Amino acid sequence: MVLAAIAIVIGLALLVWSADRFVDGAAATANHLGMSPLLIGMVIIGFGTSAPEMVVSAFAALDGNPGLALGNAYGSNIANIALILGVVALIKPISVDSAFLRKELPVLTVITVLAGLLLVDLYLSRWDAAVLGLVFAVSMGWSIYSGLKAKGDPYAKEVAQEAVAHAMPLGKALFWLSLGLILLIASSRLLVWGAVSVAQFMGISDLVIGLTVVAIGTSLPELASALAAVRKNEHDMALGNVVGSNIFNTLAVVGIAAGIHPLEVDPLVLYRDWLLMTVLTLALFVFGYGFWAQGRINRYEGAILLSVYVAYTAYLVSTMVRA
Repeated sequence: MVLAAIAIVIGLALLVWSADRFVDGAAATANHLGMSPLLIGMVIIGFGTSAPEMVVSAFAALDGNPGLALGNAYGSNIANIALILGVVALIKPISVDSAFLRKELPVLTVITVLAGLLLVDLYLSRWDAAVLGLVFAVSMGWSIYSGLKAKGDPYAKEVAQEAVAHAMPLGKALFWLSLGLILLIASSRLLVWGAVSVAQFMGISDLVIGLTVVAIGTSLPELASALAAVRKNEHDMALGNVVGSNIFNTLAVVGIAAGIHPLEVDPLVLYRDWLLMTVLTLALFVFGYGFWAQGRINRYEGAILLSVYVAYTAYLVSTMVRA
């Protein structure tokens, strides 16, 4: 038990550090290859910040732990909106200037609803994984097409500023890209082993562990990047990281896990976790889209989001205690 707990702590710390190095190396490499700033923000940073969830869920599926795989993906989405954007908005209200992101918000909402439809039979087959993969490819294609047309978009400008601030030689970029990926895989393996061992020892479900400890841990890269972005008044980048990460988690992370090993779905995933994720996504859509004025997540709305997350986490922890 002690060894497993230590593995979780070390795994999470190494996971966060390696994900950060991986994203920096990948973004710098893409910049050297001439990729546009907006595409770096959507594809490279979106993929990189979701890499922890992707690798952790893949290993969980390989080990036959569907609860951990789904809990990690959906728990991270819940944390991204309620915890990360809630905390950031409390520190400084988030204004949404990017027309591109306002187009992405309804896409994320539709994708979240689609995920629920696939969960209705409480089973994610390889056919479901193929559907998620196809939708992911289409959504990324549409985003890339829209992004290339959105020249001068505020989100693109903010990503370009970050690229300049984190510029590095190509050799160094490739080094951090490679090392970050290797450590990302190793730390994810360590984390999954520790989380499953602790869950088995305490007699609680791997779903709850995935929704709490693992989900919060794998969301730390998004929290760090969002806090850094809002300190520099890069509001669209803070929101863009969350939207991109949630799209990756819902489609790619769950799709890869189900493709590796079909997943039996606990009814609570649909009736509790997916439902909350959907409500939070709809709230983000309403706050950020700006139907009557400029999109904005103010401190009051941030407090609501954070309160929801605290209540949800407290409920999950209480189920651990009762177990």
